[in-house]
Amino acid sequence: MIHPTSHPETSHPTPRPAGRSSRTPVAELPEHIGETVTVAGFVHTLRLQSTMQFVLVRDRSGTVQVTHRRGEDELTALLDGLSTESAVRITGTVVANPVVKLGGLELLPTAVEVLNKAAAPLPIDEHSGPEPRLDWRFLDIRRRPAAQLLFAVQTTLEAGMREYAYAAGCTEMHTPKLMGTASESGAEVFELGYFGGQAYLAQSPQFYKQMAIASGIDGVFEVGPVFRAEPSYTSRHATEFTGVDVELAWTADAEEVQRFEEGMIAHALGLVAERHGAAIREQFGVEVTVPSTPFPRVTMAEAQRILRSELGWDPEGAKADLDPEGERALSEYFRERTGHEFLFVTHYPSSVRPFYHARPADRPDLTLSFDLLWKGLEVTTGAQREHRYEVLVEQAAEKGMRTEPLSDYLNCFRYGCPPHGGFGMGLGRMLMVLLGLGSLREAVFLFRGPNRLTP
Repeated sequence: MIHPTSHPETSHPTPRPAGRSSRTPVAELPEHIGETVTVAGFVHTLRLQSTMQFVLVRDRSGTVQVTHRRGEDELTALLDGLSTESAVRITGTVVANPVVKLGGLELLPTAVEVLNKAAAPLPIDEHSGPEPRLDWRFLDIRRRPAAQLLFAVQTTLEAGMREYAYAAGCTEMHTPKLMGTASESGAEVFELGYFGGQAYLAQSPQFYKQMAIASGIDGVFEVGPVFRAEPSYTSRHATEFTGVDVELAWTADAEEVQRFEEGMIAHALGLVAERHGAAIREQFGVEVTVPSTPFPRVTMAEAQRILRSELGWDPEGAKADLDPEGERALSEYFRERTGHEFLFVTHYPSSVRPFYHARPADRPDLTLSFDLLWKGLEVTTGAQREHRYEVLVEQAAEKGMRTEPLSDYLNCFRYGCPPHGGFGMGLGRMLMVLLGLGSLREAVFLFRGPNRLTP
């Protein structure tokens, strides 16, 4: 098992982007009072009065008021011709004015350049519903600070997870998304034509990251697209999403994998809290809680007992797995008793787990697997893998799977593959819970579902 270690100090300076224009971010204008600067951004609102023209210009860092007294000049005509969301570049003097609510300063323009005038009226506004906002997603993101913040948080969350994995000695991989045979069970895959033949979009990088372990790489991780031809219309499903996958060599059991994951999540959330905690509180009304480790654990058998005997969970039919209602109820039960928002549910029945999950020697009806719930939502699935060729063949046959299409995968285990385990995480689901969003659609750039392939 690998454990995170700190990187040695280096003398490499932080690179600065080259080739950028000399525009000043709005957030830095208080440092330039009395100076002439150039800002570039989008027209947020216009108040074109009889004697004064007020234009709010927004860039990624904030919004500034541009103030101009009407006259018989070119600036007056240019400002009169603006429309909301037009892209502009404005040069002017930064002046302190305590009357101005936006930062107590304003920009008195000396030059206005209309880079791209926006058509009017805009196709969406603050009252638009979710579907129109998805249709015009670029405008929706541009006009809402919370949506802009989402992607800054996503960047930091990914950076934190990568940082932890790098420190643990993991190697970042980029596995194929085109497969000659359907991955995993073969269900819920997208088929496509491939030079007169047939190919499939990968349901996960599972087989390939195990192949990397068989290649002698001790730990691997990947952040990449995952495709599921699943006709689900819930708030937490998508047909394409970003997965965070980790596989670790020489693990003795699933517990080692769980320790790695909880450490990685705690580290990444700590980074998010440090960089964006105040902004998340302001924009989403959510407090970022950095979890302590270890997270609570409960076996599936005990989870079912608690749900049925203490919480009245009674789904139709005999359930070997948990439904969303059961996940929420179980998470709340443990949150009240432990204070934890995270919960590992372990030892799922082999009937509901893939053939490559390892099983206890004395309980072949169970798997050395787990799901991680965060505030009642499943965000990851993981397990100790079965690394013995003969056992894998036997377990695949037990699931009614033909081994011929799996030959490339199974060959990885014929020549000394070490014990290993790993997990797959849904990045969008993590963001959804982190920011308190109502749907996965709000947690991704461009959502893909059974009824949406555009824009």
